[in-house]
Amino acid sequence: MRLLLLGFYYPPDISAGAFRTEALVGALANRLPEGAELHVITTMPSRYVTHDSPPPEEETLFSGSVRLTRLPVSGGGHGFASQVRAFASYAAQVRRLTKGETYDLVIATSSRLATAVLGRWVARQCGAKLYLDIRDNFVANLPYVLPGGAGRLLAPGFGWLERWTLHQADRINLVSRGFAPYYQARYPSRRFTWHTNGIDRPFVEAAESGFFERRSCRGNEPLKVLYAGNLGAGQGIEHVLPSLAERLSQRVEFTVIGAGAGRATLCRALGERSIKNVQLQAPVPREALLEAYRAADVLFLHLNTLPSLESVLPSKLFEYAATGRPIWAGLAGFPARFVREEIENATVFAPGDVEAAVAALEQLELHCRPRWTFVTKWRRDRIMDEMATEILALVTNEA
Repeated sequence: MRLLLLGFYYPPDISAGAFRTEALVGALANRLPEGAELHVITTMPSRYVTHDSPPPEEETLFSGSVRLTRLPVSGGGHGFASQVRAFASYAAQVRRLTKGETYDLVIATSSRLATAVLGRWVARQCGAKLYLDIRDNFVANLPYVLPGGAGRLLAPGFGWLERWTLHQADRINLVSRGFAPYYQARYPSRRFTWHTNGIDRPFVEAAESGFFERRSCRGNEPLKVLYAGNLGAGQGIEHVLPSLAERLSQRVEFTVIGAGAGRATLCRALGERSIKNVQLQAPVPREALLEAYRAADVLFLHLNTLPSLESVLPSKLFEYAATGRPIWAGLAGFPARFVREEIENATVFAPGDVEAAVAALEQLELHCRPRWTFVTKWRRDRIMDEMATEILALVTNEA
């Protein structure tokens, strides 16, 4: 049995896609029958570089059952054009590496459709079955993320690619149940599953050990609010945080840990208003992130005011909830409903609405409250175990 897994990001990259792919590889490796091989083709970290030396381009893991190939790619920055160049480099190398190879199953985990399309092409070339893990609704998002109407012009072409890809998949996993209306309406003959994001082991272990528990916020010190994550078009932090920080200048100190296309706009807006209660930091390794969560009083989350974002389920929610910290979230649609139904001591406000955000902050209990039920239900290793079992069943014709 030979499996191929395509995922653009992999640790030591610190993106959500990297952590999901790593967890899936571990779950598959633990279930591979004797003599089976899993080949993972990913990239060298190019987006968030937080390590001193680059990882090896080739690694053998899990007693030899997993071969990991990291491909150097050009580009890889935060702009759309640089990401297109990086993926084109990755795709060309994948096609070269897989030429003449045979696989029983190709697995592609994809947020912007491109890796899914590549997986479809490779599976067709080698006559393999295809499992797709779809982490975003790229075609629906496209009209909103590219300027000047470019997204609307490109959407029909990418819609054709989406149909070409998904119609040939043997199984499709959707990371958010909020995607169901879009995908089930367009692909009624396809079989969908719902293995979502979850809480990674370091956060589960930290929660179980009591690492996050600390003295409740008291006294006259400013409230310490932390946002940790991407600063891109999907988050729209630059549209809400400057006004919010100005409104709460005497009460709240914000820390923002992250990078992305919106960082420069955020810095400019903060500077123009002479805002002093927002501190910006570059992305940090997980060990430092755990410490940052423990030092915070409240964790802040925000998605932009785009209709397509009302169906996503941010992976950051799971990480935040594991800390037991109060969660202050600007969300609408499915993710807002998920927070209300699943996460205690979390408040939701309409994205971009500063006054609603201030009112939501008043509803929080400003102390650590462990969420044991949530951690047990949404731990990543359990979710990936179920997903890996399902994937291998495709190869053994049990699905």
